[in-house]
Amino acid sequence: MSDALTIVAVGDADRDRFHGAPPATPLRTVLAQGAYLLLRPLDPRLAERPVRELDVEVTLLAELPVGTAVYPTGLAPAAPPDAATGPPEPAAAPREGPWLPVPPPPPAQRFPEELTDRQAVEIAYAAEIGQVGSFLRRRISSIVTCDKLVVEHLGPLIGERAGAVPILLETPEEEQDPSALMAPRSRRQRQLDQLRTLLRELKDGQVLVIPHLDLLCGGGDGLTAEARDLIELLYNHSSQLILAFADPTIGVPEVLAERFGARIAITGSPRVVVDPVSGEELPLGVCMVTRSEAGLFAGYKPEEFHKYVAGLNPIRLRQAVRYAYAEHAGRDKPTDADLRNTIRGFKARMSASFEVPDVSFRDIGGYREVKAAIADALEIMTGLRDLGDRSQSELMPKGFIFYGPPGTGKTLFAKAIANHLNATIMVVSGPEVTDKYVGEGERKIRELFASARRNAPSVIVFDEFDAIAGRRSERDDGGSRAGNAMVAQLLTELDGFREDVPFLVIGTTNQLGLIDPALLRPSRFLPIRVDLPSQEARREIVAVQARRFGIAVSDELTGLVAEATSGRSGDDIQSIFRDAYVGERLHGRPAADPAVLGELVGRLNRSVREKREETL
Repeated sequence: MSDALTIVAVGDADRDRFHGAPPATPLRTVLAQGAYLLLRPLDPRLAERPVRELDVEVTLLAELPVGTAVYPTGLAPAAPPDAATGPPEPAAAPREGPWLPVPPPPPAQRFPEELTDRQAVEIAYAAEIGQVGSFLRRRISSIVTCDKLVVEHLGPLIGERAGAVPILLETPEEEQDPSALMAPRSRRQRQLDQLRTLLRELKDGQVLVIPHLDLLCGGGDGLTAEARDLIELLYNHSSQLILAFADPTIGVPEVLAERFGARIAITGSPRVVVDPVSGEELPLGVCMVTRSEAGLFAGYKPEEFHKYVAGLNPIRLRQAVRYAYAEHAGRDKPTDADLRNTIRGFKARMSASFEVPDVSFRDIGGYREVKAAIADALEIMTGLRDLGDRSQSELMPKGFIFYGPPGTGKTLFAKAIANHLNATIMVVSGPEVTDKYVGEGERKIRELFASARRNAPSVIVFDEFDAIAGRRSERDDGGSRAGNAMVAQLLTELDGFREDVPFLVIGTTNQLGLIDPALLRPSRFLPIRVDLPSQEARREIVAVQARRFGIAVSDELTGLVAEATSGRSGDDIQSIFRDAYVGERLHGRPAADPAVLGELVGRLNRSVREKREETL
């Protein structure tokens, strides 16, 4: 009898419920607590066994190819007895033979026939366009922080909503005078000259649009010579109406930002938008996907579309959908899962720092308590969508801090979480972010978080987190000021989370005591200890690594290796099987030979002892 079993969860909540079940719970009990199907009839003997003893893979119904045969479990949750009705009726007997899942009929949805980038921006940001327009109508100059890709459309749209004629600041061509002896002016100097002219000539009913204020002032938080000239120029014309744009990753000096009466940040895409035809509120996946695109992917769920594109601005979103359509047009029956996976790959290619993780919780042996704690937190994150934003904010941590000895798989857990969330992941070394100059570390953190939001759903992992999140100091030296500023920037980024953007931050450290206490508040990070594996966990790690390297190891030998590696980490155990695999490929030494594995275990233990003695 095979212990391998594939369970089909009807929805995300059912999948998370299964992963969060206590390991000792019988399979029958877990299946009765949710909506599940099977790829083959349930063996009664498997139904009575604890979940931890089975090799179970859980997949979503939407991810199955169209036409896949599935079987009901034949189990139903028992309702509590009621005094008036008596004991519950027994569950119906399982239906014989396979049946094919029939998708529910689609609602009457009005997918657009076609959609331009300008229309996409107008639909996604209608509320923000109206808000900025209302400020301008009241003659309140405004600065909008957004991705540069949408600026060319937002400027005219906001101007129209404000009832004003937009006057765009452009870069004039340098006039060539052969008799001139002076060096040609720089691009920024020419822009400042044109800005001076436009401010002087601006009339009532017009709004001056500065599409790249951040670049015009020098592209940073510091007061460069260009920034000083620009600040003086704008304050000398403080009564003129201006609409300016800046990218969230490029700083603007605070004194310059204060010239504007309103500051508006526009990021990602909203969950619900207003249909421009009917005026109804509809899911993003209805208004931002054309009819032909939605019809290509079987089982397309527009109400769940936002989860996979929340961090993309409307133009990037449309690029991702068009890319997915081009990839799958002409192929045999692509599904909603194909659309999701293709979009995830597209987002990973947008940035060289992000990747699509290929590690699942099944690839991590042992650590049942750690997995249960993660499952509980993820169930909160994915299962509370019916609550309001405030409730989600209070209940959901912004991320995890995995702490414990080196080599225990802390980064592997982060990758498995990203895989579970269908998210891209970026792993950053904490020491690489630090900088002795105040302002540089904060700038790097701001850029990393902005990039992660654009790739949402995403997970950003800070390895050696204590390097950028250490306890703040009252010392006044440069290093302490830089460290304190980085912690302050981290707190700013964490407290600025949008609840509807699935974005997770994970830190790994060997010493939790080094982390600033403000980051350990329940609403920010959930600390989870990842210790050296127990003997039971080591046994599972041995089995996982043997399977990974294709080494056939008996149960008896598995137990011997687990016992002999007491006090060793998962990385140490992996090194044993990696060396055994290499030895077989290069030197023909049988990797599954007990003598070979015993020699490698002995070599590992000697190496650990020698390193320990060197540090004494």
